[in-house]
Amino acid sequence: MTGTFDPADRVLDLKGAAAFREELRRAGKRLVVTNGCFDLLHRGHATYLAAARAHGDALLVLVNSDASVRELKGSSRPVVDEYSRAFLLASLRAVDAALIFQGKRCDRELTALVPDIYVKAGDYTLEKLDPAERTALEKAGTKIVFMPFVPGFSTTGTLKKILGG
Repeated sequence: MTGTFDPADRVLDLKGAAAFREELRRAGKRLVVTNGCFDLLHRGHATYLAAARAHGDALLVLVNSDASVRELKGSSRPVVDEYSRAFLLASLRAVDAALIFQGKRCDRELTALVPDIYVKAGDYTLEKLDPAERTALEKAGTKIVFMPFVPGFSTTGTLKKILGG
């Protein structure tokens, strides 16, 4: 393999992600978006991301900021800081780019990016999606796909093992 690969080049801000999206649109390619905390990467995440990527031509992962992870998961989380989580995701073959979002929800980013496909983990249903996120996706005409969990893999479970629980 020739050339250099730097995952940092694939950690984008919203302006960079919108430009990435526009490049894909001009090339007639489909953008898949997913989002989450991705606090401790594990096999379940890798399997999920590869399956999500298979739904389109490029995968953009929206990563919860540290503040939003604390709000969602509690004061002991995240274990890994937001930039490091985005960098690790961007280093995966299945992930084309990552974007850290600051709010608890990513409706602003979904509205700006207008993805072709949105993938969410199997613990969600259409009814359980955040209303603002769902509205942004529906207005964009985005196809919504729910993926099953990979049994036996979770960040919470991994943390329990580490802490001897």
